[in-house]
Amino acid sequence: MDSAYTPPQDPLVILHEDAEVLLVDKPSGLLSVPGKGEHLADCLLARVQAVFPEALLVHRLDRDTSGVMIFAMTPYAQRHLGLQFEKRMTRKTYIARVWGKPAEQSGTVDLPLIVDWPNRPLQMVCHETGKPAQTDWKVIKSDGETSRLRLFPKTGRSHQLRVHMLALGHPILGDPFYATGPARDFPRLMLHSEELRFNHPQGGKSTKVRAKAPF
Repeated sequence: MDSAYTPPQDPLVILHEDAEVLLVDKPSGLLSVPGKGEHLADCLLARVQAVFPEALLVHRLDRDTSGVMIFAMTPYAQRHLGLQFEKRMTRKTYIARVWGKPAEQSGTVDLPLIVDWPNRPLQMVCHETGKPAQTDWKVIKSDGETSRLRLFPKTGRSHQLRVHMLALGHPILGDPFYATGPARDFPRLMLHSEELRFNHPQGGKSTKVRAKAPF
């Protein structure tokens, strides 16, 4: 998969910019940070820093996930935001298209996750050694064999939304890791970070920034 890394060349989409924070809309298929090796050097962090050399990393999105990503513009803002992510003070909303139609209109997946070592970077549910992970979900609409959901992760585990939807029996469309059969046959992973709410490092005001899902 690494050798076939051909990230999209879309221009940078700035959602919000001020003295302390910068929020951009990450395209699907672009790494958040550089991977191992020269061929994986192109990433959102590098593209942002080419325009805003002072920008600092706060969190990441998976390569195939699109949507709202925040960068700090000062070391103070980086610490402030980092603490909010760590203490789960930020609120994230995602849009996902999944295979099938959930029986309920909303619910919560509460399943602990751990890395599946022989199959890294895959994650799996493990009740013995997994770290706590919770996701609230809500159906927006069902359309034939697929449904559109809004996801509200309460924790930020790696691949959490993908594995939780799979555990629910409704894998995210186009997921190269966890979807199989027709659910996999989509041009991209249908997962998008739609909204991020955080307390602004300057003054602590509750701030929310959104990016419309491109699918």
